[in-house]
Formats: sequence, C-alpha cells, structure tokens
Amino acid sequence: MSVIPENLGDLSRRTLLQRAAAAGLLATPAMGLLSACAGSEPSKSDTGGAAKSKDNPFGVKDGSAVKVVVFNGGLGDQWAKEDKTVFNAKHPNVTVNMSSTQKIKTEEQPKMATQPSDLVMNSGADSMDRATLINEGAIEPLDDLLTAPAWDGEGTVADSLLPGTVSDGTQNGKFYVVNIAFTVWGNWYNAAKFKQEGWEAPKTWDEFFALAPKIKAKGMAPYVHDAVHGYYPRWGLMASIWKSAGKQVIVDIDNLKDGAWKADGILKALEPWEKMVKDKLLLPGKLDHTQSQQAFLDGKAAFIQVGTWLKNEMAATIPPGFEMTLSDYWSNADDKAAKDVFASSGEGFVVPSKAPNKEAAKEFLRAILSKAGSAKFAELTKSLASTKGSGDNVQDSALSSANALMKNGGSELISFKFPDFYADLDKESQNLSEELMAGRLTAQQFVDKMQAAADKVAKDSSIKKQTRTA
Repeated sequence: MSVIPENLGDLSRRTLLQRAAAAGLLATPAMGLLSACAGSEPSKSDTGGAAKSKDNPFGVKDGSAVKVVVFNGGLGDQWAKEDKTVFNAKHPNVTVNMSSTQKIKTEEQPKMATQPSDLVMNSGADSMDRATLINEGAIEPLDDLLTAPAWDGEGTVADSLLPGTVSDGTQNGKFYVVNIAFTVWGNWYNAAKFKQEGWEAPKTWDEFFALAPKIKAKGMAPYVHDAVHGYYPRWGLMASIWKSAGKQVIVDIDNLKDGAWKADGILKALEPWEKMVKDKLLLPGKLDHTQSQQAFLDGKAAFIQVGTWLKNEMAATIPPGFEMTLSDYWSNADDKAAKDVFASSGEGFVVPSKAPNKEAAKEFLRAILSKAGSAKFAELTKSLASTKGSGDNVQDSALSSANALMKNGGSELISFKFPDFYADLDKESQNLSEELMAGRLTAQQFVDKMQAAADKVAKDSSIKKQTRTA
C-alpha cells in the first residue's frame, strides 16, 4: 500500500499529491522536462488540418492518429475506453492509441521536450508538477476548447461544466487543465444502520453531539478519520471555517492577509472538532486512509469524512446491504454560509505544447466531457464527472446522495487555495491539522500556529506571492 492514497474521483487528491511533491514529501526528478522546454517554442501540429465545423471544431484530419495516456488508479480506465467509442462514433477514421499507466511523470515527462503524447492525464503520486508545466510553456492553453460547441448538447463546452471546473484548471489567466472528475466532500454514514436504529443524520454540530452517546451505546465510535495524512482532517477543518466565517475569510487566508487566521468565526468553526477529540468520540488508533475507511465499513464508526471516491476505492470490501450515504459537513446555528458545499474538480488532462496532434487531443477532450462520456464515467466509477448532469441517471445511493448534496447546496462551492500556492504552508497546515485531531493542540493553538506560519511566508521576499480573487 502506498503512503499517499492512490485513487479518488477528483482533483483534489491528485492535486494534493502534487502539493506533497512540491513540499518535498515525494521524490521529484527535477529538471528533465524543464531544462529542455524552457525557452523553446511550442511545435505546430504536423497532422495538417481538415475543414472546421460544429462537429469538428478543431479540424481533426481523417487518417491521423492521437495518442492518449490515461492514469489507471482507483478509477480504473474502462471509462476512458468508453470515451474512445464516443470519439470514434464521430471520427471513425482517426486512430486512437490509448495506454494506461500509474507512472505519468516517469514515462511522459522525458518526452515533453521532443515527441510527447497528444493527451496526458496528469494524475497520481507520479504526476508532473502543474505550475512548472505552465511556467515552462510545456502544456497548451485550452481556452479554445471552452468556447467550442459541446459534443452532444446546446451551448459551449464551458456551458456544460459544473461550477468551479474552469477556475480549477485556470492559471495566469489561461485555461490549461481539463479536470474530468468532480469530487464532493462531507460526512459519510450507513443509511441502513441509521434506519435500523431510528437515528436521524445530523445537520448541525449540536445534533451530532446529541446523537453521539446513542452511537457509543451501540458499541460504535461516532467518528473516524485518516490520522496519518494531514490533508484528510484539513478538508473538514477548512470546510468548517468557510461555513462559519464565510468565503471572504478563506480568500483572505489564501491571500496571506495580515491577521487573516484571527478573523471572527474561525475559532468557533474549529472548537467542535476540538470537542470531538476531548469527548473521545473518535475511533482510537493512528489509522491511515484505507484503514479508517475499512473501519467505517466494518461498523466500528458511524461517520467518516472523505470525498466521493470512497465507494470506488473500497468497492471490494463493502458489506452487503451497506447504504453508503453522503451528508454535508455539520454547521453551527449562526454560520454565515451553512449551505455551501465543499466540492471541486480533479483528475486533470493536459495537452503538451509539442504534441503532434493537438487538434485530435482537444477533440478527444470534447468526447470525454460529452453527456454520453460523463454518464459512463459516473456509472463506472460511482463518482460525479465535471460535466453537468453526469450522475442524474445512475442508480447508486452513494452517488445519488452526492448529487443531491450538490443540487441543494448554497450559491458558492467551498474551496481553499493556499496549499496550491505555498508548499511550506501546505506542509505546516497538514502537520497542525494532525496535531489538532490528535488532541495535542487546542483550537486556539492551531489558529495561532497557522497565523505564524502564514506570516513567515508573507514576509519571505524570496517566495512568489499568489492572489485569489474569487
């Protein structure tokens, strides 16, 4: 089993792996791609071009071939094979050479400066650093994909995407990364067990703390979490801060605003997590992601907080009759944004700047984002795709609950950017999140230490500062 989780339905964990690499948590072969690519001009496609039309907006040429590389992690690769069928229905005379791997950086980075693949799913522990790819001009801006017609619907590709997908793939004002999966986070529970016991799934912290003694009376821990990888507890902590204090506070944190971690609402957001630890409501033991998830499936804990990759990751060990159901993170009575949902896109595809058939690569992305392709993705992975409506017709309780959570959420999607911006701050926040959930820090100490860590980054003139506006 790898130290870093290998599969998920979203950006998110893939992005976290990249952050870990940037922070020195994973080995990163340094400059192979970059020294070769830096300052070089992107090559032009050598496939020529066909006439452009609504069904062929990039002018893909009959008789050409496109090489597509898929990350074969927990989501598998069958969904990508379905997309190949969708693509060839419109382009029967274009050859799709598809391969799957878990060694994206090892296998694809050395080719980037010479003869890269046309379309690469840059995911997994062995992924290429996104910021470096962009800064070195190694991948193609894909703004023209957004304005292209949707594959099988009205409007443009951009119109067909769930909120946040475009901004998640945008850097320096240009769109580079097409995230095909959409992860929703929250608290999972077994609806069958709750029905059996006559329990109502809580919506607020007060309701959770009222239910906790009843759960303990049945020999279960009320909650379990990954106590090994610090970004797992951080998801819940940051979601709670957004709900309690509102979006602007998170924007200020991301922008390193002076005193941002001392804003009203932050301490109140973290105190229920501190209380959960102090009241001994967590399953004992330093469990990692799969161990904690298995404990949840084994009925040792009533709730676990992770994203919508959970069912696909644990498919082999889900007990019969277990109704895996996602509920939102709990809120306090006076939270400013109680209904906002933590969700984002992930599993990003990139088109290398020197790809020989960029036209077909972009066209294949249109197929992946099609209604047919995204529906198959949701069906096969039990995760939402980043295309609107992907989970509407999938008969699965886990996916249906995530779909309902998205549709009934607030006007904004919870997100935080500082781990993308600053590797050292990312690492420190993970460490402090682990300490808080282990009972070695109070909520106040967590806030104080996070403020100090943010101040250190803000004052370091050698670190390039990033700004978030939305």
